[in-house]
Amino acid sequence: MADKTSIARLAVFPETATVDGKGHLVIGGCDTVELAQKFGTPLYVFDETDLRGRCREFKKEFGSRYPDTIVAYSLKAFLTKAMVRLIDEEGLDLDVVSGGELGFARAVGFPASRIHFPGNNKSREELELAIKEGIGHIVVDNLTELEMLIGLAGRKKVNVLLRLNPGIDPHTHKYNTTGIADSKFGIPRSSWDEAVKTALAAKSLNVDGLHVHIGSGLFEYEPYLETLEVVLPYAAELKKKFGYTMQMLSIGGGFGARYVVDKVPPTIATFAEKITSRFMSLCDKFGLGRPKLMIEPGRRIVAVAGVALYTVGVVKEIPGIRTYVSVDGGMGDNIRQPMYGAVQEALVANRAAEPDVKTVTICGKYCESGDILIREIKLPEMKYGDILAVAGSGAYAVPMSSNYNAAFRPAIVFVRDGHARLVRRRETLEDLMRRDPD
Repeated sequence: MADKTSIARLAVFPETATVDGKGHLVIGGCDTVELAQKFGTPLYVFDETDLRGRCREFKKEFGSRYPDTIVAYSLKAFLTKAMVRLIDEEGLDLDVVSGGELGFARAVGFPASRIHFPGNNKSREELELAIKEGIGHIVVDNLTELEMLIGLAGRKKVNVLLRLNPGIDPHTHKYNTTGIADSKFGIPRSSWDEAVKTALAAKSLNVDGLHVHIGSGLFEYEPYLETLEVVLPYAAELKKKFGYTMQMLSIGGGFGARYVVDKVPPTIATFAEKITSRFMSLCDKFGLGRPKLMIEPGRRIVAVAGVALYTVGVVKEIPGIRTYVSVDGGMGDNIRQPMYGAVQEALVANRAAEPDVKTVTICGKYCESGDILIREIKLPEMKYGDILAVAGSGAYAVPMSSNYNAAFRPAIVFVRDGHARLVRRRETLEDLMRRDPD
């Protein structure tokens, strides 16, 4: 029988996660110990059922309350060609923040009209690419970009959203805050009118509406409501000042995911009910009609669906101080803990049913003292060769990975109904040296 703590931790693992009769962690019908043996470690395993379920949940919960809602997956959270195809199949739009992400999307035939491109410092080349591809919207972040875009557009009609900085504190980690006044993102309040006036006067631009984004990893819905209370009255002012009627509002993403057992974010249904109710109420109050609403979830779709598998190496006990358990990955493939103190749960995949008996710190193999994956977690007695499964690794681990210490970035598999498919192979030394001249 599985230990009660292990059973509780399954709540932060993917939807299909179970512990089988051998005490092995199973995801998508696949034994994770066997996956580690077949594909090697570090290995990132994504539950395709979980991914698709969360896409559908966002569409259902927001769409049933406000039918004219566009759900755009934020590709920066996790990107592979397989993920782009999955998003296309589920009927979501895409939110990209670089020419590289746009290139991935177009390489697999994702419809350009369903791609939206924010970012605070787009290059001329990126803007030219977005114009050439005819994407759904370029999200204009500042006056410099606005002038550059007007010059580049020429005779083409380019669809844009203007990103306003609403000056809202979303109560999240400072590195994940994007909508406070002191931020590199968005047009500051003092320049809102100038940006709107300039954009509306440009014959090459079709100003579809406004865009805001206040932060990432939010466990409260109130900041979204505060944002609506700022932006929608301003949209009403635009009708009076410029005769402009907003056709779309994007409120960004940032919906928090459940990383640990005892910290549960609001349900998607709760976010949807609170946001759409306030949106409709304010639109009615200010006579704005029924503009389209766009949301841009990333983390909430992929975080729990992804699990990182590692092989345990050295176990170092310092009496009276700490026990370090070293694994064959670390900050090179998951820098979230060193970067902003992220907290995650874990299970010993090959002994998932055993009771937790010892508090340890999980560290990586990189030449940095800050190379920590999990500080202070209670697990079974760890042994050399154990397979450690770290939950909540689906968002911002793979995209932020690096080749520090000339490490090879890990392979990625999608699992579903007992089948595993490789969607990205592990890097090799040849991959790392390919760009260096002989």
